[in-house]
Amino acid sequence: MKKQELLEAIKGQMIISCQAIPGEPLYVEKESVMYLMARAAKMAGTPAIRTSGIRDVIAIKQETGLPVIGLVKIQYPGYEGYITPTMKEVDELVAAGSDVVALDCTARKRGDGKTAGEFIREVRAAYPEAILMADISNYEEGITAWKCGVDIVGTTMSGYTDYTPKLDQPDYELMRRLAQDLPIPVIGEGKIHAPEQAVEALKTGVWAIVVGGAITRPLEIANRFMAAIQAGGGRP
Repeated sequence: MKKQELLEAIKGQMIISCQAIPGEPLYVEKESVMYLMARAAKMAGTPAIRTSGIRDVIAIKQETGLPVIGLVKIQYPGYEGYITPTMKEVDELVAAGSDVVALDCTARKRGDGKTAGEFIREVRAAYPEAILMADISNYEEGITAWKCGVDIVGTTMSGYTDYTPKLDQPDYELMRRLAQDLPIPVIGEGKIHAPEQAVEALKTGVWAIVVGGAITRPLEIANRFMAAIQAGGGRP
């Protein structure tokens, strides 16, 4: 899908993240079941899916026909980031047909010694037509990613780096500042756990939002209910 077509399709909408990695209840070794989550997301009306892993990119595109924001979660020695950290993962995602490639563009340490900006430029040089999404954690990282050539900035990593505040809610202020100051689309993502928060996130002026765990991670959902019941004096 061409960039402008994709951006118009997601504008003002909720993208649903359908992911399961090893160790999670919905991760099946032999065959992915994430295409079923994506089927439900499409039925609900989402215009796009965000997913992790090559097999899920392929399966979800085949199942839904929707554009996919693809990433690969992998932890390499010496890398503090884990979302599409090297060119190997980028190559695989492009080959699998990812409509958007999501990259970790935080300022955290990279095992290859490159800065996030240098990595973005490397990816852009290799794939000049690719739609690149920068997963960042603070304002400065978002500005840097835009200057280095990404097409979309997402607030995905806010609260997940050592140097950003651990909020119990979405980082609305980060969404608002980036949406106001960047000339490219900003996607609000991270800790959107309730419909009211989704509405509030869109009111910040972001182009679109991503919601994942609140919809497609049953263990995470169940744990939130359990924690609330225990906090309210229920039986542990």
